[in-house]
Amino acid sequence: MYDILLKGGKIVDGTGNPWFRGDVAIRGGVIVGVSWVAGEAETVLDVEGLVVAPGFIDTHSHSDLLLISEPLAEAKVLQGVTTEVVGQDGLGEAPIAASHVEQWRRYLSGLNGDPDVGWSWGSLGEYLDALSEARPSVNVAALIGHGNLRLAVMGMDDRGPSGSELEAMRLLLARSMAEGAIGLSTGLIYAPCIYSETRELAELCKTVSALGGVFVVHMRDEGDRLIESIGEVAHIGCEARVPVHISHFKASGEANWGKSADALRRLHEARREGVQVSFDQYPYTAGSTFLSSLLPPWVHAGGVDSLLQRLKDPEVRLRIKEESRKPGSRSPRWDLLLCTNLKTEANAMFEGMSMKDIAEARGQSPVEALMDIVLKESNATTMISFTMSEDDVKRFMADPHGTVCTDGILLGKPHPRAYGAFPRVLGHYVRQGVLRLEDAVRKMTSLPAQIMGLEERGVVRPGFKADITVFSPDTIRDTATYADPRRRPDGIRHVIVNGELTVRDSEHTGVRAGQVHRHGR
Repeated sequence: MYDILLKGGKIVDGTGNPWFRGDVAIRGGVIVGVSWVAGEAETVLDVEGLVVAPGFIDTHSHSDLLLISEPLAEAKVLQGVTTEVVGQDGLGEAPIAASHVEQWRRYLSGLNGDPDVGWSWGSLGEYLDALSEARPSVNVAALIGHGNLRLAVMGMDDRGPSGSELEAMRLLLARSMAEGAIGLSTGLIYAPCIYSETRELAELCKTVSALGGVFVVHMRDEGDRLIESIGEVAHIGCEARVPVHISHFKASGEANWGKSADALRRLHEARREGVQVSFDQYPYTAGSTFLSSLLPPWVHAGGVDSLLQRLKDPEVRLRIKEESRKPGSRSPRWDLLLCTNLKTEANAMFEGMSMKDIAEARGQSPVEALMDIVLKESNATTMISFTMSEDDVKRFMADPHGTVCTDGILLGKPHPRAYGAFPRVLGHYVRQGVLRLEDAVRKMTSLPAQIMGLEERGVVRPGFKADITVFSPDTIRDTATYADPRRRPDGIRHVIVNGELTVRDSEHTGVRAGQVHRHGR
């Protein structure tokens, strides 16, 4: 007797091989039969005409605290995601000393909001225990944030580490990986990671490599210096002999449109030189991050309190305005930048508006409005910025070394990728012919499982964990928009997590069967 039997589906097994018609039998949380299966089951689902695929793996998630405060994880599981990788951009939730919790919590409020989760942990292992106790609907794997290592050893200082400080970071990194982290992440546009040099990262990555982990990196520049930034992470990968995974690969800024071809050539060159490098991508032409990331790096030194204090100083504000006028500054197209998480009464009316329109409504320059909003909102504001070309998005998507991610921040008026990234690829881009259905599924399943070291997941095969997503290849599509982003997709019919039917007929069943992956265990 099987627990679940999926009958007569088009099996796209995650390897990239052509689909085949058959059944999938599940018992005890494991796939026990594939092809034509005889026998009875407690639950039989007729999936004729539907695709039966491995559960999707979100390789770049910001659900670190939301999986504790909102464990149903509906935004993800309703689009077919069964595993999330958290601890991204160097900004994880652990390890964290009790004395640093309050400032780190405030610093990350633009990613996490302020859910009442208690922050009862200190070590990475304790954080994973908290996730396990929350019983989320999806599986979770965690990276160690480079920012967490620096915070623990150096605070938010704008400098490189001494020899003893670097050794202390390496020891903390090794301890955290022994407790279950799958690797190290960094975000080289965010404090305190931005203050590091290549040597520091290479030395830390030698520890990651020795322990069988992965290095996940938000590069220093995704625009004017895109190729140089790829060169830096390739150098780290070569020197440390560590697998490198580039976060949300893109060519940002209109002056850089078309650079995707050069970026992919550089990536392929690194692979020919022996560097195991891959990337992920969200399928949109707009990105999203902290609004305060537009401020110069020196403004962030010392943490949130120091940043806010600087923004009250007229001389500092004048310096920021002067720097914004210099060639090569990070000033964006203000008319293509939307503010997306505004909580105060004074600013709530501006949520979803462009910074250009907000500045005009306030009678200020965009830089002045930016500084005032970051100050008034205590650095908790996010933005959506339209910086990419559709041709580059398609070129990156067609490359076999890329995976799919949401990079979703579920606050305020979020980016629609949080609700629609995976269905958008399977609907819009597969139907456009940008890539085959089988290749798209591989990018969402076996490839990310291989990169992140998630054993026994990512393929529909006997003996593998029963994470399954069933969808209609004809009707699957994203419905979330920039104007109305909190909309579930169409076409995701059933989702099974560890053998438990979590979504049935497009509705969450309330089951929370996710497991916490611990590296090396």
